[in-house]
Amino acid sequence: MQKHFSAGSGTYYSDSIFFLSVAMHRIMPQEITRIIQVDLDLKYKTNIRDLFDEFDNFPEGAVIGIAREMQPVYRHTFWQYRRENPQTKVGEPPPDGLPGFNSGVLLLNLEAMRQSKLYNQLLEPTTVQKLTEKYHFKGHLGDQDFFTMVGMEHPELFHVLDCTWNRQLCTWWKDHGYSDVFDQYFQCEGEVRIYHGNCNTPIPED
Repeated sequence: MQKHFSAGSGTYYSDSIFFLSVAMHRIMPQEITRIIQVDLDLKYKTNIRDLFDEFDNFPEGAVIGIAREMQPVYRHTFWQYRRENPQTKVGEPPPDGLPGFNSGVLLLNLEAMRQSKLYNQLLEPTTVQKLTEKYHFKGHLGDQDFFTMVGMEHPELFHVLDCTWNRQLCTWWKDHGYSDVFDQYFQCEGEVRIYHGNCNTPIPED
């Protein structure tokens, strides 16, 4: 995982802690069946119990709940695959595109992860290698890169959380080559339930 989804040893996302979520179902005791895993740079505007209720909305076959990435980072990362497949939805903005995922708020249905033959096959090194080669993928954001790549191939494994559950605030990519399309990724309608101050972005005061 670290070979494919971090920028190299010593970088921020190279630490193994950023990959624990991927195999949490193999780490936690069997009696623990569901976990919410969150980043520290969050501000809650609602009761987190309401987020736990999202587990009840998982469709058949889904094992992880996660919100979409709200910047065109994967439009950038998948550039070669997109060039070779000009009609692809990979890296395109919502609602019809596949912008990738942001792992700042994760719902891990550990029981479903344990039981999913497909998900566990996707953890095998040879399978990861094949997918990274297919998509020409070299990530740098840890677990969310893995979830994003898998989501391009098997979206049925994921329950997509509404953007209001992970309202990301970082605008780094707006000033780094993607200002023309940035707002298509960044827009989020509805009352925010969790703010995510990623890339050290200040979170609005009450």
